[in-house]
Amino acid sequence: MLWLPAARFVTHYGLHFCAPGLLAWWLFRDRWKAAWGIMIATMLVDADHLLADPLFDPDRMSVGFHPLHSYPAIAIYALLLLVPRAPVRIVAVGLLFHMLTDAQDFLWVGLLRGA
Repeated sequence: MLWLPAARFVTHYGLHFCAPGLLAWWLFRDRWKAAWGIMIATMLVDADHLLADPLFDPDRMSVGFHPLHSYPAIAIYALLLLVPRAPVRIVAVGLLFHMLTDAQDFLWVGLLRGA
């Protein structure tokens, strides 16, 4: 199944870049373009990947491994949803969706191993 790695790549990066635009439009319609930009900026959370050895491992689950992808960090991101200021909530939605995207990417590992 040669198409699986390509499907994984398209799904992962589509969810990282396109889906936040849809979320921004749905949740923050009055300022969706700014919200989309903020959500894209939350990808800076991936800076913690620079601490890993090896730097990139396609079979590694980011969630629970990297410091900013840890479960305590995710709990903090969820708590940020309670802050009444819209920019903080936008950051929280972006970070939580980022974690969801990284988690679903790990499901592809199982598909690719079974192929």
